[in-house]
Amino acid sequence: MSNRRRRCEPDLTYHTCSRCIDCDHMMKKDEMKDLMIKVMAMALEKYNFELLSYVIMDNHFHFYIRTLPCSASISRIMQYIKSQFARRFNKISGRKGPFWNERFSDTIIEETHDPDLMFNYINCYIHLNPVRAGCVNNSQEYKYSSIKFYLEEEYIPPLRLTFHKAFLELGNDFMERSKKFLELEEMFLKRVFPAEIFG
Repeated sequence: MSNRRRRCEPDLTYHTCSRCIDCDHMMKKDEMKDLMIKVMAMALEKYNFELLSYVIMDNHFHFYIRTLPCSASISRIMQYIKSQFARRFNKISGRKGPFWNERFSDTIIEETHDPDLMFNYINCYIHLNPVRAGCVNNSQEYKYSSIKFYLEEEYIPPLRLTFHKAFLELGNDFMERSKKFLELEEMFLKRVFPAEIFG
């Protein structure tokens, strides 16, 4: 069966994910997660797009990316990130061959039943990955995610991050928004998000 044709357009919000080959924990070392941060910074410098949130796990990553007018497509952005990381990883570790298990998966938020609700649901999912994997007890303890960007107003992230309008609409100021975000995270953990989020 052929791969589905990917929709690559500006002004779309993509939740993207990709796994290491055979789902091996090839990014387990902090050195390799730091390398992914470096490659992401290179991509943000090379292409004009918005990085909304991220988490880098031992064997996969999740990125929230919004494409912009007159700039690179999601396919070009992701191809650059994945190829640059794989090339550097192989050079550092002295290995050959493919690094990634498959082409990246994506969900376009604007195509869902309730885009704002879906954005916040998936944002919780992204940041709770380390908790669900048993890496930490609290999402705020995990170093390689953007969680603090959403909870600490003075936080300076290692990457250029942008707030999505769905987050900005959670409250009138940062304190209100971060409080609401924590409430949504608790709802996610308790599996009580509204059923209509799935259409």
